[in-house]
Amino acid sequence: MALTLYVDTDRWRAHQQSVIQQFPGIVPVCKGNGYGFGHERLADEATKFGADILAVGTTYEAARTKDLFGGDLLVLTPFRKDEEPVPLPDRAIRSVSSVEGVALMRGARVVIEVMSSMKRHGVTEADLPKLHAAIDEVRLEGFAIHLPLDRTDGSDAVEEVIGWMDRLRAARLPLDTMFVSHLKPNEFAVLQQQFPQTRFRARIGTRLWLGDHQATEYRGAILDVTRVAKGERFGYRQARASGDGWLVVVAGGTSHGVGLEAPKALHGMTSRAKGVARAGLATVNRNLSPFVWAGKQRWFAEPPHMQVSILFIPSDAPEPHVGEELTAILRHTTTMVDRTMDR
Repeated sequence: MALTLYVDTDRWRAHQQSVIQQFPGIVPVCKGNGYGFGHERLADEATKFGADILAVGTTYEAARTKDLFGGDLLVLTPFRKDEEPVPLPDRAIRSVSSVEGVALMRGARVVIEVMSSMKRHGVTEADLPKLHAAIDEVRLEGFAIHLPLDRTDGSDAVEEVIGWMDRLRAARLPLDTMFVSHLKPNEFAVLQQQFPQTRFRARIGTRLWLGDHQATEYRGAILDVTRVAKGERFGYRQARASGDGWLVVVAGGTSHGVGLEAPKALHGMTSRAKGVARAGLATVNRNLSPFVWAGKQRWFAEPPHMQVSILFIPSDAPEPHVGEELTAILRHTTTMVDRTMDR
């Protein structure tokens, strides 16, 4: 019995096609845990819809993916001079974010990242005059800009890209291809219309693989059910049951990512109040699990174990049985499942 990711395959692929149509020349991204599906599955999907290039996070991911995907592999993490060398085929393309990096990549295929308002990494406007000599020594595949998701200052994504296009053109640098991230379909179309001589290629992961939330569902199988009475002790720490009910052992623990939560940016008083409430409950060992039974998220009876979680189901809920499954509300990018089932 397992923690399973169920995929409505027809619906999932229909969503893929809708994104592909909105972003001609799309560069699918397959990094981290493969957005919950795994690298092998996403490489196969990219091959099926005819992608000529697949973006991965690191050189280590590129080495693992090279035998899964036959096209070009774009490594998103920029090259660093002291990095561990990883053997990669010639179809690997390295991102570079500094003039020094370009100079050290002699003969390699490279994409040069420019510094966006993300301020994460990239060449600056002051670096552009120095790039002329450096790019003569590499096989330049294009420039790239990684944009922020939110624009709380009211700035415009298209204007930011246009600003960089103007700077690159003024520096007389080649503008054959520009890789972009986090643009809306209408923004992407505007740029392609405004710069018809440049091929814009959108690097997309989350929107492509996870954009239709109804196409996927996590479920954990019930492995054991034990009736408990209020005050009975249980578990590793021998806590007392808060009431009459059942202890339910369900597939899915810390090795699957259950119990992990990435920090979130909180906006507004409501979300902040909820955060404070969750923190307060945690101090008295009340932690809400991602597992749903009878329409409600249920509490962890104790912190999740490595491969299973123990939940407390109160006696006023329907009795759970071994072999049944609980829906789990899990974050795709932090979850590792035992199996994926198409339906």
